Amino acid sequence: MESIANRFEHLYKVISDEDFLQMKSLGGEIPFFVAAFEANQYNEVENAIRGLKNKLDNNGTPVLELNLYDMVMDILNSELGEGEIFELEKSMDKNEFKEALRSILDINEVLMPKIKSMIDASNARVYFLTGIGLVFPYIRSHSVLNNLQNVAKKAPTIMFFSGDYNGLSLELFGLLKDDNYYRAFNIDTYKLK
Repeated sequence: MESIANRFEHLYKVISDEDFLQMKSLGGEIPFFVAAFEANQYNEVENAIRGLKNKLDNNGTPVLELNLYDMVMDILNSELGEGEIFELEKSMDKNEFKEALRSILDINEVLMPKIKSMIDASNARVYFLTGIGLVFPYIRSHSVLNNLQNVAKKAPTIMFFSGDYNGLSLELFGLLKDDNYYRAFNIDTYKLK
């Protein structure tokens, strides 16, 4: 596997390219890209994402990071009270807790409106979708992508995914097949003109 530094240098070159930012040459496809990485690289990738975001911002390409875990915690803290989700978790069995989370965090009624409001308030030219593995199993990556295509239309979206993406399916952590999702491009193979 190519080093994280080399992969993120490629990401910088791709994302800062004006044709990429203007979503040219997508053949009418939605501007979604997957940057998959191995689960054991999580900390290194998180640091590299911060560095990439800062580098792009400093060079005139504003980035909006849509961190699903941070959004979920904001929603849960505002709905239940600060830190109450941890008390709720102690009092329920695992399946009840997962269903309670899914109910509170309904993707169409709660999560997508929050993401839409963040996008609408932003002048970003690219969106980073992060925190995917941290919200599994109560939020699934293919569900987010399927619903996000109605919200994230103004700029390319790059999902940083802890697992494998072969262009047809997402496998979280390289172990759990999430579901078929074939509308995103693998950004590692994206070629600049």
